[in-house]
Amino acid sequence: PVPRPAPRTGPAGRAHGLWPYALIAPAVGGMLYLLVYPLARAVLISFQDFRLRQLISGDAEFVGLRNYRTLLSDPRFWEVVRRTFLFMAVNVVLIMVIATLVALMVERLRRVGRTVVLCSLVLAWAMPVVAATTVFQWLFHSEFGIVNWALTSIGLDSFDRYPWFANGSAAFAILVTLIVWQSVPFAAITLYSALTTVPPELYESARLDGAGAGRIFRSVTFPMLRPIFLLVFSLEVIWTFKAFVQIWVMTRGGPGDATTILPVYAVQTALSSQRYDLGSAASMITVVLMSGVLVLYFRQMFRQEDETR
Repeated sequence: PVPRPAPRTGPAGRAHGLWPYALIAPAVGGMLYLLVYPLARAVLISFQDFRLRQLISGDAEFVGLRNYRTLLSDPRFWEVVRRTFLFMAVNVVLIMVIATLVALMVERLRRVGRTVVLCSLVLAWAMPVVAATTVFQWLFHSEFGIVNWALTSIGLDSFDRYPWFANGSAAFAILVTLIVWQSVPFAAITLYSALTTVPPELYESARLDGAGAGRIFRSVTFPMLRPIFLLVFSLEVIWTFKAFVQIWVMTRGGPGDATTILPVYAVQTALSSQRYDLGSAASMITVVLMSGVLVLYFRQMFRQEDETR
């Protein structure tokens, strides 16, 4: 056998061993500065008395858990938490159902139809968030919106100059529609990509055994795509739980608090009331609640996998 060269132990060998770490050091440093430092700073502010004066002077006083006790004793905060979970659940369920149906449809289309649908999904996904939100604002504009024009054109005169954004339920539904429309393309393309990896022989065997479309999906498709479904579901939970730009641009949490969820509540508290400490505390609670939802879902999924083995 050919003898292996002895490892370098001198200065040149040590430099060679440190070279990979030197290459990734800029990326790690940038990540720490852009992600870890703001998070640590927000955690620190949540334990301080940090208002406009402290923002200017920098002499914030440590107050322990006082900010968290203030939030947890506020009935409005708990109403916002309830609305946040409702908003998240409605969005995630609609996104996953619609994206799954779109992915199954794309799989069955011919090449031309598949190309058209995928290009349409990519174009919708690529539209900037603020631009899409502005388009939806104009669609539902009380005087110039095409939605009111279309509804009145078919005889629904009650929608003439209807103020959609002055009605809490209507504004909530419009925001759900916007976020679902923005999120479905990513989820559908990801699920379609996963569907292409399922061996066709499994479908043929299931059809020979007399299984219908629903049975094939439950017994073949979903078990094969379970990891991808878990990944997409987790990403959609995160994205919808922290939705802020769409709500802030369209309604700023109004009318009243009808569209105020935790990220919007945190910004409102920090900017409008100049209570940066309470805003940071609300942000930390948002992170904890979102993490808790994901942990519970992961545990349930892993428990089901263990039972099926």
